[in-house]
Amino acid sequence: MTASKTASKTQTADCRLYLITPPALPDLDGFAGQLEAALAAGDVAALQIRLKDAPEAEIARAVKALSPVAHARDVAVILNDRPDLARALGCDGVHVGRSDPSVAEARKLMGPNAMIGATCHDSRHLGMEAAEAGADYVAFGAFFPTATKETDHRPEPEILTIWQETMQTPCVAIGGITPENCRGLVAAGADFLAVSAGVWSRPGGPAEAVRAFAAEIAQGLGER
Repeated sequence: MTASKTASKTQTADCRLYLITPPALPDLDGFAGQLEAALAAGDVAALQIRLKDAPEAEIARAVKALSPVAHARDVAVILNDRPDLARALGCDGVHVGRSDPSVAEARKLMGPNAMIGATCHDSRHLGMEAAEAGADYVAFGAFFPTATKETDHRPEPEILTIWQETMQTPCVAIGGITPENCRGLVAAGADFLAVSAGVWSRPGGPAEAVRAFAAEIAQGLGER
């Protein structure tokens, strides 16, 4: 995932990390340092800035502080929920949920080169609708319990395998993912692992977490 568009799955099979910020960043400068350490430790495709219920000024400060860190490593910056704000702040893309503007509305606001992702819970039907509307990726989950957000859906890894067999649009696995439980999702076919607490709350720190994920991703890809 780059600042252009997500690569087609006709290229070599891979699985990459997609980092999501904690829901609040009271120490923005400190978090920027954590982000820099995480990105230096291994391959990361994207950073989603997800500050639920934060005022626009706070989101703008986060984008201004974190985008240079991400872009220095060729990591795309995606804003959660708000295509209008994502465009105004110069983000590379936006992720829309079921209660947010539609994929089509986000595309109209952000233009043809923006990355648009969509939450699809445990539904291949929602995934196909999003893909047909022009989403660059679809996100399934939560695969595991998570304290980051309330979840009502718990898909099985098989949804990733079926998606890989039938669709070209990349799929993201999300929800409670850690180095200890991610290998099966990679083996099942996830193109990206969306991770928040699994990196930022890792006892050994974000850099150690990214290295641990890289090792497990390599094992999972070997099992495909």
